[in-house]
Amino acid sequence: MSHAQSKIHKMFELVEPIATVTFSEVPNEAFLALGMRNYWDGYFAGRAAPLGLAPAEVVHAVFYNFADGEVARHIPWVWGKITPQEAIAVRERGSATALRQMIGQLADSPGLVRAADLATRAAVSAPTEGRVLYAALRALDVPEEPVARLWHAATLLREHRGDGHNAALVAHGIGGTQAHVLMALSLGMKAEEFGRIHHLPKAQLAAVVDGLRGRGLVNADGGFTDAGRETKERIEALTDELAAPPFEVLSADELDELAAGLEPIAAAVRSYDN
Repeated sequence: MSHAQSKIHKMFELVEPIATVTFSEVPNEAFLALGMRNYWDGYFAGRAAPLGLAPAEVVHAVFYNFADGEVARHIPWVWGKITPQEAIAVRERGSATALRQMIGQLADSPGLVRAADLATRAAVSAPTEGRVLYAALRALDVPEEPVARLWHAATLLREHRGDGHNAALVAHGIGGTQAHVLMALSLGMKAEEFGRIHHLPKAQLAAVVDGLRGRGLVNADGGFTDAGRETKERIEALTDELAAPPFEVLSADELDELAAGLEPIAAAVRSYDN
């Protein structure tokens, strides 16, 4: 059934912190122990592993928002140290360990088991057409252990949404690095202050901003124009719309139950070490 877009966006807010434990210290340390040189080696090995031995050009296209050449610094180098199958296992094991550590007693609660079951039912229900990374994840076995199953479901839902977000960006003519600039501005930051792109050469980043300025999306001071803000809002609204299909398998009551079950888990992850 169809659900209000506000509820679909709420699911994004609840799923995101659970899925992104993948990028925390425990999984990172596990990848480093297997020969990865740095955080980004582990990031690309783990996230790209469901795609198999895809070349850097393919991973770059699927991930969409990395600057030219960034993927190639890691893919295929990482596959000389670890296989995609090994990376999948390391990522799942490290992510489940991290999630369990962050949420404490909630890990063994009946509420988590129910949330994992509902989230998994939603996560494996959507069409895969046009959703490359989501489809790759769907081909993996669903973990049986509840904490790992919840993380896996959250990752499926996150990457389903991400595939849709990329489609929304393409539809609006926004490239990957441009998308990071718009994200920075929406957070009240200048492009050169944003962690995901601040490392880029100044001339390269300035050219990206100039391109957005030429389209009337960024003003002379490097902030949003009204048109830029409206474009960002349209992209986010379309992303929410495209993220809805997995949740159509759930009734209104089940979606509300899932949200209620995820609330304390997501809150525990957000507050961990803060």
